[in-house]
Amino acid sequence: MHTGKIKKIVRERGFGFISDTDGKEVFFHQSSLVDAQFDALKEEQAVEFEIENSPKGPRAVNVQVAKE
Repeated sequence: MHTGKIKKIVRERGFGFISDTDGKEVFFHQSSLVDAQFDALKEEQAVEFEIENSPKGPRAVNVQVAKE
């Protein structure tokens, strides 16, 4: 499981980007969220996720809001 923070959210298109702890930016789609509502996400919010390869490059899946 990787950790990072939401860097940018594009609400009208249903996706965003996560900056992981290594400084890499990873794409995520709202359909990849687990137990979270896309509209409730905020930039700089801590998240946990897995990375899978897609035809367009790596993407975050099983994205969850990090427990405090």
